[in-house]
Amino acid sequence: MKRRVAVMALVLSLLALPLLGAGSVLAEEKVYINGIDANYPPFTFIDATGKPDGLDIKAVEWIAKEMGFKVRHQPTDWAAIIPSLQAKKIDFIASGMSVTPERQKKVDFTIPYHKTVMVLVARKDSNLTVEEAMASGRKMGVQRGTSEAKWIEDNLLKKGKEFELRHYDSAPLAMEDIVNGRLDTAAVSLTSAQEAMEKGLPLKVLGSYGQPDDITAYAVRKGDTELLNLLNEGLKRLMATPYWKELKEKYGVE
Repeated sequence: MKRRVAVMALVLSLLALPLLGAGSVLAEEKVYINGIDANYPPFTFIDATGKPDGLDIKAVEWIAKEMGFKVRHQPTDWAAIIPSLQAKKIDFIASGMSVTPERQKKVDFTIPYHKTVMVLVARKDSNLTVEEAMASGRKMGVQRGTSEAKWIEDNLLKKGKEFELRHYDSAPLAMEDIVNGRLDTAAVSLTSAQEAMEKGLPLKVLGSYGQPDDITAYAVRKGDTELLNLLNEGLKRLMATPYWKELKEKYGVE
């Protein structure tokens, strides 16, 4: 009888080993927090059900599954998103972020996955030209904390242009104020402009205001080579699949 009990105990202990191993793997599965702009369609936004959506959301979720980690998307004030990354409140930024020399001093960027074309938009019935939109007395909107905001400050206002620049929490809010008559124009990405017009906002693209096209990439903390390599490999794999083309078509990103 004692022998039978001992054998049974041995069998149960052997059966438990795989379960213990699985629990250990689950406990060690890494969760990374992606800081996002909650109102930057088609890259990142919150949908009607309150869930994060957009090209970057779906791309990162595919990468997480492919590379064996979990991801949680954290809406973060854009003007404070790099400080939040540096303070370890988030682990990376996948939210249509442009690569700029100033940002490269603060974060490490992945390989690029998109080129952002910057344009000036106005009301659909506006007769303004780009030059007239930058004249004294005109009001231009821009999202605060963005590469376009800094470029306009450094290359237009500091070099003699006299229009009034107003800062907004998001590009869509600036475009809404054009329709409401509070702004003459707004500096936004071409994809944001197209998204707004597809939703019915009576806007039109005036053209380029001079800012060079931006390349877009994900950002990680300086020196975080492990996560950087993980995201780079994931991006390479994603962009080699038909799903990447499907995502770009779905969200209207060229």
